[in-house]
Amino acid sequence: MEKDTQLLSDPIFLVGAERSGTTVLRVMLKHHPQITWCNEFEYAVDLIPNIKSLASLNKYYEWLETHRIFQATGFTIDRTLNYEELVNSFLCQKRDRDGKPIVGATVHRHFDRLLQIWPNARFIHIIRDGRDVACSCISMGWAGNVWTGVNRWIEAEQLWGKISKKIPLQRRIEVTYEGLIAEPVQTLTRLCDFIGVSYDPGMINYKDTSTYDLPDPKFIQQWRRKLSEYEVQLVESRIGQMLVERGYELSGLAPITVTPIIAQRLRLQDWWYRAQFRLQHYGLSLFVSDYLSRKIGLVPWQKSVRLKLNAIETAHLK
Repeated sequence: MEKDTQLLSDPIFLVGAERSGTTVLRVMLKHHPQITWCNEFEYAVDLIPNIKSLASLNKYYEWLETHRIFQATGFTIDRTLNYEELVNSFLCQKRDRDGKPIVGATVHRHFDRLLQIWPNARFIHIIRDGRDVACSCISMGWAGNVWTGVNRWIEAEQLWGKISKKIPLQRRIEVTYEGLIAEPVQTLTRLCDFIGVSYDPGMINYKDTSTYDLPDPKFIQQWRRKLSEYEVQLVESRIGQMLVERGYELSGLAPITVTPIIAQRLRLQDWWYRAQFRLQHYGLSLFVSDYLSRKIGLVPWQKSVRLKLNAIETAHLK
């Protein structure tokens, strides 16, 4: 039988910063009887600038061997395919495995590179209040303070602002996390219209078939309860204008100026917090092994350490 290597014409990608509601929206979309979804599809684009030859494809295969998210998918790697065909095959495998005609994927970074492979891709952009994203990133151990906690939000929003101008209106749609949580049926109906299917009640009746809770309005504007006045001033000093441009009201607190000395102190605080978090999360031995294996560059050791880290991360997520 001849192998089908034709790229999907217009797959759908959910893009936005991590901790912006991409997970809950992905779960909702996946519970539509005609839609399936790949979570955290960054492994399809992270290495694109380095994929130039068969040799680099071999490096890609090796990289995927210790990629926790990819390994959890169970996708097979067809080494007769070129790079574009290979990553496209992952979407096709998901579609065919779940027996649904429409497939999408979530991508938090480098999502501009998707257009290099699927020039007619459709995009759902979700945005959440950057102050809440900062809070969430701290709780995940990804940042040590709100100043650095908005790094991922800034990067994703700036990237979307750059590429959205290149995407025709009929191929992109924007939603807010706050709107999704407050009015899930209305928001999902609008998204279904965009995708080309009818809204299905199963999209918000997923609690019995997944580990995720139903939308809860208490997750909106958590920053008002969790952040001190100084932390609010700190984060608004960095993203205040971006928040206003995206329809979010500022706190009304007096603005502050972050001097280079303060910024350096915040970066050091961030580094220390993240190091302490990883030390507690992985243990001293694995923490040191991870640092040394990357510093020395011993690939077999790096692979062994990476697999151990993956096992801990997987267990933590269950």
